[in-house]
Amino acid sequence: MDSLITAAAQALAQGDPLGALKRVALREDAAALALRGIAMAQLGDLERARALLKRAARGFGAKEIVARARCILAEAEIALVSRDLGWSATALAQARATLEDHGDKVNAAHARYLEIRRLLLLGKLDAAETELARLDPSPLPPALRAAHELVVAGVAMRRIRSHEARDALIRARRAARLAAIPALTAEVESANRLLALPAARLIARQHEQPLLLAEVEALLASKTLVIDACRHAVRAGSVVVSLASRPVLFALARALAEVWPDDVTRDALLARAFGAKHADESHRARLRVEIGRLRRMLKRLAGISATQRGFRIEPARGRDIAVLARPVEEKHAAVLAFLADGESWSSSALALALGSSQRSVQRALDDLAATGKVQYFGRGRARRWMTPPVPGFTTTLLLPAPLPSG
Repeated sequence: MDSLITAAAQALAQGDPLGALKRVALREDAAALALRGIAMAQLGDLERARALLKRAARGFGAKEIVARARCILAEAEIALVSRDLGWSATALAQARATLEDHGDKVNAAHARYLEIRRLLLLGKLDAAETELARLDPSPLPPALRAAHELVVAGVAMRRIRSHEARDALIRARRAARLAAIPALTAEVESANRLLALPAARLIARQHEQPLLLAEVEALLASKTLVIDACRHAVRAGSVVVSLASRPVLFALARALAEVWPDDVTRDALLARAFGAKHADESHRARLRVEIGRLRRMLKRLAGISATQRGFRIEPARGRDIAVLARPVEEKHAAVLAFLADGESWSSSALALALGSSQRSVQRALDDLAATGKVQYFGRGRARRWMTPPVPGFTTTLLLPAPLPSG
């Protein structure tokens, strides 16, 4: 490895992509192309970075399989940052195996973290936790220890374990300071700010208030009967009744809970659950059937009684009742929730993450763009969507710095 390649790699490791480019900008050998690709990625030009890394991977010889694997690893991180979730997970797994076989433990660990972060984005928490449990961050350099703790915090936040998330972010902040990479420090601070932002809304006794993640955790641990509109479930302590596959029943449960201890008129329930503006006897008959089904599903947690005007929910054992809703609820709230991370997403990646059709997601994005809530850049398959950026913050990208040819 020559001195310019070494100096460029050190500049990237210190978070100085411009310094790296000054040393290798005019070179066309594979090692220089790889370092240029990483530098361009850190500067935010992801398409150019991807092209350079592909050229670098092709340029490395048959004996340079480790260098080629590092290029694939860098491509995978670019795909993750640009939310290209359809990128080949198999290629990343093969690259990780190559790195492990040749003793590059640092980049092999980095590959595993990329795999776990992809699982998190897809909502596969059990698989992410299983993979995370296999990793020991103690022998890793500070940058990867920070990455480990960020993943731990991400899992904890999604599991609504606020104390665990806060402890992980404290450890991540310490490791980021040791790493002294500005982009990594900014990513840790951004994650810390999430704990100070409303994670949900509480609707109880016809009043609303925002809740932090710690307050959501306390609510779910209390004796309150919670109608969870974030997960479409009804829960009280350890007892959870999922209504995710029964949207009509959940709509009825939520409508009853939002006005408790009052009752809800039959017309209001028909409009809420069935969208019926002019109810007839067939609608009322269907309402009675669905109320009966809901009553059977919730019999351990609450009763539902008929009143002169409609129906009333009655929590068991004198519990209070509350609705836990998303901080913002609108027609395309689920799409906005994914875009809220500040990164750019393709419509295909959003469809994959949401478990929806790409056409449905595209219609939602078009509606949101028309009201200025999202914006896009690029054309065709390269088009990416994101929420309008916050001034002063840039997209962070942490890539493995050393990509020598040896």
